[in-house]
Amino acid sequence: MKAALTAAGQGLKTFAGDVIEGFFEITHNGFALIGLALVFAVVALLARPDLQQAGEQRLMAWLESRKPAPEPTELSPTAIDRTTAASPHELPRPQAAVAYWLSRKYRVAAEPLSVLVAEAYQIGAKTQLDPTLILAIMAVESSFNPFAQSHVGAQGLMQVMTRVHGDKYESAGGVLTAFDPITNMRVGVKVLQECIRRAGSVEGGLRHYVGAANLPSDGGYAAKVLAERDRLQRVAGGQPVPVLPPAAAPQTIPVVAPAASPAPAPAESVALLAAS
Repeated sequence: MKAALTAAGQGLKTFAGDVIEGFFEITHNGFALIGLALVFAVVALLARPDLQQAGEQRLMAWLESRKPAPEPTELSPTAIDRTTAASPHELPRPQAAVAYWLSRKYRVAAEPLSVLVAEAYQIGAKTQLDPTLILAIMAVESSFNPFAQSHVGAQGLMQVMTRVHGDKYESAGGVLTAFDPITNMRVGVKVLQECIRRAGSVEGGLRHYVGAANLPSDGGYAAKVLAERDRLQRVAGGQPVPVLPPAAAPQTIPVVAPAASPAPAPAESVALLAAS
């Protein structure tokens, strides 16, 4: 009996040893096969760059699919669609020169100015108005501050009297769009066109625009705008123009005038023009 148990134990020991030896041999051979497969894969990738590129693309796609979902933020992904800014490098050279010059003079970023300059040139082409005149009015009126408001209620870049010209904002969504730079510019140009038609000249239209049509003097407003327009024209033409400190924006703005001749008004009051 003892001999039988000894023989059985020896057999189990031999069997276990054979199993372990076989496992190590299979593992060794498996690693060898894996190594050979890697060598062949590397050689194939070196010989076929297209396979390497395809493999990298699949690997990147797999890694992207394993990335966790981004945490929600307070910034809308569509905010860029609402941003009034563009690269000055995308503008034609004359417009880019104007944008950079205005940026230095009025200490406003060139990117939002690029949008305003491009829009002024587009509006000018449609309305037959000099785009540098439109930009000069914005410079004198608000120094390119889209949120500017005067003590009499003129608002935005071109300092349009919102309560007088509110109907012109209806198609854009209402009077709050007076603080949208592009909308304010378009409405301001409409008011400017009406003033020029009524006065018969650009200089006279500027007097109407600032509300000084029935006053002895416009306080130098038209001269300031025209001087700034001339500087911008030279800048657009490639001429070197020194950057001068901006003049303070006037406190009067274009409104609609009465049919009857008003009594003499103080220097700071505005004249009202008859509605067209």
